[in-house]
Amino acid sequence: MEKLFNGSEYNQKVIFDHPSGLFVLFFTEMWERFSYYGMRAILVLFLTSSIMNEGWGWERADALELYALYTGLVYLTPLIGGILADKYFGYRNATVMGALIMALGHGSMALEYFSDSFFFLGIALLIVGNGLFKPNISSIVGQLYKDDDIRKDGAYTIFYMGINCGAFLGILLCGYLGEKVGWHWGFGLAGIFMFFGMLQFYFAQTIFGDVGLKPQKKVNNSNVEKTSSWPTSVEWDRISVILVFSAATIFFWWAFEQAGGSMTIFAGDYTERNLSGDSSLIFKTVNTIITIVPMVVITYVLFKLFQNIFKKYFLSNFFLGTSFVIIWGIVIWMINNEFSQEATEIPASWFSVLNSLFIIIFAPIFSKIWASKYNPSGPIKFAIGLILLGLGFAFLSYGSMSIPFGAKTASVSIFWLVFAYLFHTLGELCVSPVGLSYVSKLAPVRLVGLMFGFWLLSSAIANSLGGLTGSYIDKISEAYGLSGFFLIFTFIPIAAGVVMFLLNGFLKKRMHGYN
Repeated sequence: MEKLFNGSEYNQKVIFDHPSGLFVLFFTEMWERFSYYGMRAILVLFLTSSIMNEGWGWERADALELYALYTGLVYLTPLIGGILADKYFGYRNATVMGALIMALGHGSMALEYFSDSFFFLGIALLIVGNGLFKPNISSIVGQLYKDDDIRKDGAYTIFYMGINCGAFLGILLCGYLGEKVGWHWGFGLAGIFMFFGMLQFYFAQTIFGDVGLKPQKKVNNSNVEKTSSWPTSVEWDRISVILVFSAATIFFWWAFEQAGGSMTIFAGDYTERNLSGDSSLIFKTVNTIITIVPMVVITYVLFKLFQNIFKKYFLSNFFLGTSFVIIWGIVIWMINNEFSQEATEIPASWFSVLNSLFIIIFAPIFSKIWASKYNPSGPIKFAIGLILLGLGFAFLSYGSMSIPFGAKTASVSIFWLVFAYLFHTLGELCVSPVGLSYVSKLAPVRLVGLMFGFWLLSSAIANSLGGLTGSYIDKISEAYGLSGFFLIFTFIPIAAGVVMFLLNGFLKKRMHGYN
């Protein structure tokens, strides 16, 4: 009987109409994103926190410049990692090596308490490890499906939910430990779960069959017909669409990644985070609900995976199950600790949780729309995403109008951040998982890793530019106000969205059959 999916027999067992292997990748990526976003949530806060609070006491501009350098290089090295996987390592080996190096990087950052050198060594290891991990696990997702399988877009949306489940838990728990207990505790927790993610993937990778294996050496045989590696005209057309989409993502992520920089500073210094009385109780209750409900959902997905592959891949599922026991323990401790205190100070990193929370809520809805007759074309999705992103910053601009020019602190409502993150998330669902799917569909099979590398290169450029732009927050707010600063990120993405609307017909023709 013909296999429904690529990979082993165990990969034919479905969960929510998708192969079991997708959910192995789901949890692997979840723990990697837990570590990345957990560390990122507290990076700028740690650097700008006073020495009395065990931070380094850096100026905002200096901290955001380091943030720009780090996030830029994190997305630059995947270009090299994609090439190495395509030609030498294979996607699976590259993923394992990258995960191990990142685990060591997080562990090194946790030792910053003893020496600053450990912090910078950790940063370097994270950059290298991510280069091997990021493009190649995404490549495996697309190759689990047949070329004409309409479920591929939905698969990337589910995979993207894994990304955001990890981001949600990482920001929530690493941020809480970092701000409430100690920065090195937050950095260390990120490393622990990166290591668990690596072990879970390593011991379950045979479920993918031949997908992602080390490339076979070419046989030098003159009697074998040689196939040119140079792209055909149709392939060039599709590659050009990938490059246009990549250019559009530069505008998107340039603005969106203010979440880890200027928006974190806004949350920490310009919002009212100290709550008491009924306000404190309401926040604690809401925070408990938005923590427990996603945990229950993720645990249910874990249970469904266990049903399919637990006996065959015992070690993988043992480490995966152990990680969930630890996570549940930390969650219960955090909630109990908060309810034991009368007043509440919302951690500045907490607001970044909203992005992942909204993704978990809305991703299934978007997945259904993309699989329906109402599915818009790729360029239109990008256009909508960019415009929604700009509207999110419009809320921040309006909410900060009352802040005096050059002010270092203020106490505006937290709801402006909530609205901003909501619109940013809706925009992200139109761009990021969709982009991953289109790279997988449009790229020539022999160049998939390279194309994912180029896709992430655009994110590298965007993150660097975003961090550098964010570093001017004080200078711009002194001259034009904080409202003027956020208007920059309102108008430019909206203008880019309009351009994508206008290019829709041209790009659809060059996609040659892909919507």
